[in-house]
Amino acid sequence: MTDITTHQASRRRLLIALAITCSFMVIQVIGAYFANSLAVLADAGHLFVHNSSLFIALIASSLAIHLAKNYNDGYQKAELTGGLINGCLYLAISLVILYEGGERFLHHHEGQGPEVNSYLMSVIAATGFLFHGAAAWVLYKGRKASINVYAVFLHSFFDLISTVSTFIAGVLIYLTGWSVIDILSSMLIALFVLFTGIKVIISCVKGLRLNKAKLPDVADIEQAIGQVEHVENVHNVTVSRRDKDLVVGAHVVLKQHCTKEKHDEACRLKVEQLLAQQFKIAISVLQIESNGCKH
Repeated sequence: MTDITTHQASRRRLLIALAITCSFMVIQVIGAYFANSLAVLADAGHLFVHNSSLFIALIASSLAIHLAKNYNDGYQKAELTGGLINGCLYLAISLVILYEGGERFLHHHEGQGPEVNSYLMSVIAATGFLFHGAAAWVLYKGRKASINVYAVFLHSFFDLISTVSTFIAGVLIYLTGWSVIDILSSMLIALFVLFTGIKVIISCVKGLRLNKAKLPDVADIEQAIGQVEHVENVHNVTVSRRDKDLVVGAHVVLKQHCTKEKHDEACRLKVEQLLAQQFKIAISVLQIESNGCKH
């Protein structure tokens, strides 16, 4: 489980990546207008949802730290709620792109299709490769410290690949003159966004249902463990949920004679039995310390 310091360092990486991708998103929207490219606009829409999901995740983590009674509980619920909002955004943007793509496809068959500036389309895609590459590099260095950073890194890596496909589409339009490639490319991106949105919504709904049951209060757990015989005090208590099981971590300080007389394992067992009976804790990760120990 990441500590607060690691969490803050991860947020700094996410903020840098967000600044990079937001800058390129603005370039994409302007470029899509002048290039008359639906594929570039679809990619910008996908990037908009990616940026909004990152922004919501950052807000959620900040609110959880300052407002939630339980860090793990508050962060998970805020993150899942933000994910649900983003899943809906994915669906909305993909449906708009699919509708616009269908309209352009019909006009193309009628000989009224808009002319695509393939050169500008390829330039934007090549620029995107540099921006996404920079964002992926920033996130790559912190991917092992946070699961959120790792997830956004993977998303940035796939965005990097999508710029390559858009670049190839621009080159093919330039060589063949077939503007329908732009329409087909945009609809493929929209289908990918649609599929991703459905997966995100299903995952978040399942997560919210699973987290509906309130986690035990940290103060209650501290008080209960503190009343166990031979326990001097308890600190650094964390509560989380792994699938359907509750997980508690804690540093338990025993009276000094417990460690000298080698019955600290018996004390650990008492604490584990208390957590299982009183709070239905399935998994407990306890660090046993001796009174007066500096660590």
